[in-house]
Amino acid sequence: MSLSLQSSPSSFLSSSLPKLRLGFANGCPSSSLLFKFNASFPAIRASSGFSSSLDTGLRTELDAVSTFSEIVPDTVIFDDFEKFPPTAATVSSSLLLGILSLPDTIFRNAVDMALADSTCSRLDNPELRLACFFNKALVNVGGDLAKLVPGRVSTEVDARLAYDTHGIIRRVHDLLKLYNEIDVPPERLLFKIPSTWQGIEASRLLESEGIQTHLTFVYSFAQAAAAAQAGASVIQIFVGRVRDWARNHSGDPEIEAAIQRGEDPGLGLVTKAYNYIHKYGHKSKLMAAAVRNKQDLFSLLGVDYIIAPLKILQSLKESITAPDEKYSYIRRLSPQSAANHDFTAEELTKWDQLSLASAMGPASMQLLAAGLEGYVNQANRVEELLDKIWPPPNV
Repeated sequence: MSLSLQSSPSSFLSSSLPKLRLGFANGCPSSSLLFKFNASFPAIRASSGFSSSLDTGLRTELDAVSTFSEIVPDTVIFDDFEKFPPTAATVSSSLLLGILSLPDTIFRNAVDMALADSTCSRLDNPELRLACFFNKALVNVGGDLAKLVPGRVSTEVDARLAYDTHGIIRRVHDLLKLYNEIDVPPERLLFKIPSTWQGIEASRLLESEGIQTHLTFVYSFAQAAAAAQAGASVIQIFVGRVRDWARNHSGDPEIEAAIQRGEDPGLGLVTKAYNYIHKYGHKSKLMAAAVRNKQDLFSLLGVDYIIAPLKILQSLKESITAPDEKYSYIRRLSPQSAANHDFTAEELTKWDQLSLASAMGPASMQLLAAGLEGYVNQANRVEELLDKIWPPPNV
């Protein structure tokens, strides 16, 4: 897989430029740069409106499913840009790691310019100086991405602040100020925050200021409901990761209850969160990530956004035959079905730190901890690399 690189968004695809692969499997860097467009935003929209079954005029499965949900490419390969054009992007520590490992990219100049920033360079405290360079690099790359995609850019907030509400808010304000300096308006931005209680509370306060937030690492209904009550713009649930945990562990009441109902625990969590958001009028948009196969995707039709791997998108695009009974194109999630869902009094609680901690089972706790550990390790590695190459040449 490769990426054609060019600085001009009007001619993004260019076979004459160096090839680069963008994306990180499971959030871990590899020897090739991975470019994740995994914020939950519309990326493929074949048609509008809804239908209970396959419309006769649609040519492919991708056309069909796109009438129900926004289908977002998980990893964009720019050789396939015309097939699966992204309209939004995420800038993260994992992306910075990839840029730093491959100097000949259109984004490397953004990092070098961050290292040349005089405001950061004048800081005597090494830790503060590195944090300044880190923020500046994120924003410089985010600014470049904003020129390349028409939609929103989601910027990762340092996972080392995951349990510090005011630290998260200060960091978002700092990032917003830097984006303002390069003329990226706030309506083009989301800020990606882990769904700890402190992260959810930060989301609530930021959203009250009109700042859009993207809550990630949601692995339980309690987290999803608390995020919706906070007014998060985007809530991201990882379907496959919940299922993987259920296959290899036991002892989580929420997951065991889903299995007893005959549900896939990952798909069931998305459905329940969607029903809650729509039944009770929350503004949040729901994104289903870590979708592993077409059946997952078909089971989630109607959710706001579905992040799909390229192999699934390619299969959908190439299939023009009518579906069999197993793969029927029916809207599974809708405001009408949400209205009929019954929630318990416990599920309708006004979530706070204590009730959230009590409701989160071992699956959500372990998966959240693993996600945070990965993000923290990546952030530390970025700062180590920035420290090694500062000052850059000619500075």
